[in-house]
Amino acid sequence: MQLTGTPFLIVTIVLVPLSIAAALLLWGRVRGPKPVQVLSRLVMILACQVTAVTMVFVMVNNANLIYGNWDDLLGTGNHVRSVPQVQADGPAQDAKSEPKVLQQFKGVDDPMVPKDVQRTDLKGRLSGVDGEVLVWLPPQYHEPAYKDKTFPVVELIPGFPGSSSTWYGTLKVSEQLKPLMKEGKVAPFILVSPRTLLLGRNTDTGCADVPGKVNADTWLARDVPKMVLDNFRADTSSDRWAVAGYSAGGHCAAKLALEHPDRYRAGISLSGYNDPASESGSLTAKNPQLREASNPLNILRKAAQPPKTSLYVSGNKGDGYEGGLALQQAAKAPTNVTVVETTGPHAVDVWKPLLPKAFTWLTGIIPVQH
Repeated sequence: MQLTGTPFLIVTIVLVPLSIAAALLLWGRVRGPKPVQVLSRLVMILACQVTAVTMVFVMVNNANLIYGNWDDLLGTGNHVRSVPQVQADGPAQDAKSEPKVLQQFKGVDDPMVPKDVQRTDLKGRLSGVDGEVLVWLPPQYHEPAYKDKTFPVVELIPGFPGSSSTWYGTLKVSEQLKPLMKEGKVAPFILVSPRTLLLGRNTDTGCADVPGKVNADTWLARDVPKMVLDNFRADTSSDRWAVAGYSAGGHCAAKLALEHPDRYRAGISLSGYNDPASESGSLTAKNPQLREASNPLNILRKAAQPPKTSLYVSGNKGDGYEGGLALQQAAKAPTNVTVVETTGPHAVDVWKPLLPKAFTWLTGIIPVQH
């Protein structure tokens, strides 16, 4: 039985009254020495608490899609097939050096995710990473007037831990943007959400290539875009690509956009951070060189020339706002950083309402093409 969805939730709900009823029924029937009676009743109480906590956890997980499956929850999943040494190539070389690989797509088996979201299981040729990628196509994609048009792309990075479904199921990104795209207020972006929880033991990759561990950067910035270009009418120009994320995914969005201006024109960071050590489970924070190299502020300051990159950074004071201001102060043309102060907790309830505004801003950077 899958972790997310209604069936398992119903099981956890039913188990709560059953455990309470069993405790009430058996409480006075416990026999044996006093220590045995006390231990038996403690087990009954514990069983009631476990079922109640499990029910609450499943409700929260279903609402926020923090863990997409049992392997992610238990930390037993490993999506790294190998860790090859990655050759530095430009985006044009990535697209031309290998023949197109057509993927099989199917619906997402999660009631929280809209039915027009597609899923494919991708084997990353360059990164050695295997994982699912979710894709949503804008309303114009199948319209006859757009049959010869290509479309801009936004990669969506969840927080840590986070599921590839979270952007669609919890933040409702496609449901919020679809009417705005129809009205012409937001560009018809192809929205792509790849798996980012790649290692077992609940380790955050920091969206970086970590020698001997994982090529997460290559997976996100090269393998996933190549799949999109192979299978959809996506714009090939980096000027028509962007990356967005929240929390740890916000850190990734800023990092990827600044590190790869030849691949992404813009980045959206919602309550992200600059220092990888802000996430206790970050693999990059454990290595001083990687920690420094993965910090978006350091990337910006040490760039040979200011990247042609636009960033939209939102955050509350003490939760991403100051990091955004630091990026803004360090930016030199053509780099541009827009900082938006928010109020409220580090939570979906803050990020979800920001999406129309953030993607309207992004449409100013990557406009609608007629």
